Amino acid sequence: MRANRNLWAAATVCVAVIAGVTGCSQGDDKAADPFAGLTADAIADKAVATTKAATAFHMNGKGKTDGEEMTIDLSVDSKGSCKGSMQAAKGGKAEMLGTGGVSYMKGDDAFWSSTTGGEGESAEEAGAMSALLKGRWMKMPAGGEGPDAFCDLKTIVKDMDEETPRKGMTRGADADVDGTPAVTLTKKGTKGETTTFYVAKDSAKPYVLRVVEAGGKEPGTVTFSEYDKPVTVTAPPADQVVDMAELAGAS
Repeated sequence: MRANRNLWAAATVCVAVIAGVTGCSQGDDKAADPFAGLTADAIADKAVATTKAATAFHMNGKGKTDGEEMTIDLSVDSKGSCKGSMQAAKGGKAEMLGTGGVSYMKGDDAFWSSTTGGEGESAEEAGAMSALLKGRWMKMPAGGEGPDAFCDLKTIVKDMDEETPRKGMTRGADADVDGTPAVTLTKKGTKGETTTFYVAKDSAKPYVLRVVEAGGKEPGTVTFSEYDKPVTVTAPPADQVVDMAELAGAS
């Protein structure tokens, strides 16, 4: 019968491929460990090196920096393009764009009210700045730290490399990060803080999928996805942009 011929053909194909492929194996065979023979520290180093070589990724996180809560949702690539948003603990939300080496930010009223008004600036001056930026994009001066650095993929992965401890890690039970199998690597600090890496269980591309900092001064969680996916950004219209460098020069 035709049904039987199809069944035998499928069985022949299954015998010819590696045992354990979905749809063929009915046993308890498990996929080989791509990190067999590697220490937890070596796996973490390999994951960070692979992540540093990525051309783009999406990051979504929430944490505390300098005592302030902040959330971020951002796509960024190695060409300096980025788009996303951030939310400050004091209130308000801001959109971010980066293209052609230039970064832009547009915040809502609550965001500008909570972030404008530096040292020595009066309430009237802060209010005037908020009014100027209302509904408009602020063009950020090139270089330096702050929002402009969010559009620099190299800076992001450099910070990951230099600021996350990876010596003396231990490997724990495997996990799942948004549908992707991952190994867990944990580093315990001297003051009760812990850093946990979730690394894609993939021998070819063991990307960092998530980093969790707990118990320290700057706890938080950042999840990475959409690796090597190009980021397409269009600069905002000129009549919707306030150039901070020009304002500084005029003042």
